[in-house]
Amino acid sequence: MISVIFISWGLAFFEYMFQVPANKIGFDENGGPFNIVQLKTIQEAITLTIFTAFTLIFFKDTKLAWNHLLGFALIVAAVFVIFKKW
Repeated sequence: MISVIFISWGLAFFEYMFQVPANKIGFDENGGPFNIVQLKTIQEAITLTIFTAFTLIFFKDTKLAWNHLLGFALIVAAVFVIFKKW
């Protein structure tokens, strides 16, 4: 159990180690190209993609169903709506 805790915290540590500077650099008030809503959308889409890939690779008995694929399609649609210049 202890090793699982350290592995999960280690993964979170590396995620935040890259995420925090990327948000600071990418924020439009710091000279970056994205506003805060766009940055959060990017973060959520990437996190869910990596989580899904991790699950499919390491939990071999897990399969994607139609509702999972529909959910991902809706996430892609959300990214489109957030980034579209209306």
